[in-house]
Amino acid sequence: MVVKAALIESIFSVLQHQALGPEVVDSVAMAVGEPTGAKRYVKGHNLGEGTYGVVFKAVDTVTNRTVAIKKIRLGKLKEGVNVTALREIKLLKELQDPNIIELMDVYPHKSNLHLVFEYMESDLEAVIRDRNIFLSSADCKAYMQMILKGLAVCHKKWVLHRDLKPNNLLLGSNGQLKLADFGLARIFGSPDRRFTHQVFARWYRAPELLFGSKQYGPGVDVWAAACIFAELILRRPFLQGSSDIDQLGKIFGVFGTPGEAQWPDVTSLPDYVEYQYSPPQSFRSLFPQASEDCIDLLQRMFTYDPKQRITAQLALEHRYFRTEPAPTPCYMLRRPVKPEVHPKPIELLSPAGHIVFSPPTKTRRLQLFGGDIKTAGEASRDTHAKLQPELGTPIDAITIPMSIDPKTNLRPTLNSSDRSYLKRKLDMDIFLTPARR
Repeated sequence: MVVKAALIESIFSVLQHQALGPEVVDSVAMAVGEPTGAKRYVKGHNLGEGTYGVVFKAVDTVTNRTVAIKKIRLGKLKEGVNVTALREIKLLKELQDPNIIELMDVYPHKSNLHLVFEYMESDLEAVIRDRNIFLSSADCKAYMQMILKGLAVCHKKWVLHRDLKPNNLLLGSNGQLKLADFGLARIFGSPDRRFTHQVFARWYRAPELLFGSKQYGPGVDVWAAACIFAELILRRPFLQGSSDIDQLGKIFGVFGTPGEAQWPDVTSLPDYVEYQYSPPQSFRSLFPQASEDCIDLLQRMFTYDPKQRITAQLALEHRYFRTEPAPTPCYMLRRPVKPEVHPKPIELLSPAGHIVFSPPTKTRRLQLFGGDIKTAGEASRDTHAKLQPELGTPIDAITIPMSIDPKTNLRPTLNSSDRSYLKRKLDMDIFLTPARR
């Protein structure tokens, strides 16, 4: 089996090196017995839907590994493949790291492009929102360490992520955090290269971007990581602006209005507007539970001047990660509870023999029998001997009575004549048209 896999890999590498088309590669793969493309994966349920396509769960039939497939909708023939998808593929092929999502395969199918990623169970946003999870300082330190490790690798390879936010930080079954969604990522480093400033979700956007800067570097990713750091500590988004102007107001209201001394080039930014002076708030008052080392790192990451802002690599070397408590091992980090799938309504038979749909909240009822409060299931079993000869209804299909308050007057039980009348009325109600009702 190992020899076969090595042979297949060598054949593929030769074919790809000679720039042969995917049809030739697929033909060779089928000849040696390995399915490729859409035939290789068995689709499952949808995991989500984004701007460019749908993500669904699948199983790789060759490796029996669970994967996540991102189906990207292609434009018309003249438009070709989505440029965002091509950039994401190119960059992820170059970024191989334990803290960056792995792109395993790419294949076209039915005019759509499919990107196959390793399957991740959850994301950091679910952890922050789950109030059943207590995030200790060691847990926050572990998450920030993994985020910064992934960022440091990106910046070392001259890649800006430009879309850091908690739901783009995915968590595996072993608790490992990985950077994902590189659709807005770009190569940086050219001194005169200009980028769009409309990147990042607004709450994680650096102030130089909000002022319209088109020449920026890795500091924008570090600012977004600082916002996520604060969100981990506070368990809520830190700076929640409703517009770019409001976002700047939120930033200046917390860190103070910057001047030339703090940020020498601020007035030369394209969309610079002067704000009324606001004094900075104390970091200790903003994060009362944080340690001194944690506050010092936050201050360095939230530095206004991007040239003076700490880098991801230097942040990893900060004393915050060397002091106690040590970062929690990733396999010990608590993961959010998966949302429960609500059961379908219970199907019951009415005394008339018709199917009745009852919501799950009505599966346990209270009824008084002989002065004792019993559940509906117990009451049904106690009265089954009396009801069975008259109704001919199976024991598992006894109607669940409505909830009642034991303190109020009880509804009288039905005698034989009343039950016969109710049965006839139910039959009439079932077959009457809505107009006649």
